[in-house]
Amino acid sequence: MRQFLSGALLVALVASCGIAAEDAPDRARHVQSFTWTMDAPGFGGFSAIDFTESGEGFVAISDRGYVVEGRVRREGGRITGIESTRPEAIRNTRGRPMTGKARGDSEGLAIGADGRRYVSFEGDHRVWVYPTPGRAIALPRHPDFAGLQNNSGLEALAIDARGWLYTLPERSGQMTRPFPVYRYRDGTWDQPFDIPRIGGFQPVGADIGPDGMFYLLEREFSGFGFRSRVRRFALSPTGLGPGEVLFTSRLGMHDNLEGLAVSRTPSGEIRLTMISDDNFRVFQRTEIVEYLLR
Repeated sequence: MRQFLSGALLVALVASCGIAAEDAPDRARHVQSFTWTMDAPGFGGFSAIDFTESGEGFVAISDRGYVVEGRVRREGGRITGIESTRPEAIRNTRGRPMTGKARGDSEGLAIGADGRRYVSFEGDHRVWVYPTPGRAIALPRHPDFAGLQNNSGLEALAIDARGWLYTLPERSGQMTRPFPVYRYRDGTWDQPFDIPRIGGFQPVGADIGPDGMFYLLEREFSGFGFRSRVRRFALSPTGLGPGEVLFTSRLGMHDNLEGLAVSRTPSGEIRLTMISDDNFRVFQRTEIVEYLLR
């Protein structure tokens, strides 16, 4: 009986935290939602985006194993167009285009200061590094990766200034269980800290901002549409800070946002750039959504 009451109390506390966080005023303001279209095979299903070191270009990947490189055109801080390549297949460790959804379900992307690209996959849960786009090198796997849920694996991936990688799965296994964060440094993985769950949101994208903080994009699906939320945490070698909610979108305001890139504008503001996965469905859209921190 005592265990039941403890579990019920924890559920109630999680729910109350979710209500409090969502009722708090947003710290980030919505600037623009830009619909991106392209008549090309493989376009759509974008699950991650990251900017190049110069901040002028971007790389985006889809959950069908395609990559697109391009540049965002802006005027007055607003997106006016996208210049990009056509989708090309991501290469495997032999330098060949990947085939099959289980092998090509690419979900997370992080670009290091040296230009190396890191991609996380679910289905066959793993992380690969690309010294060049033409061929991948497989990183070691944490033992926990083998037990991750199908279609709910390593969705989010980020890299800090030291070259340390951070990833976490979309699902933790229970509503009261925090999301484990895995860190890759010096050739090995560890699991140094967790991120608490708040409500029904699940992590789908992450990035380390120019301020050195850890940003997490989360998504909630109600059956009628999507809601999105971004939280921010102070990051140190020993743990994460308590975190703060930067914004929570209303139901249906955005499409299925899955990728997050954090940058600084020429005027010094923190910009959150997100991209949506349209699931290759005609009633969804590929959006690039941007928010600025107040």
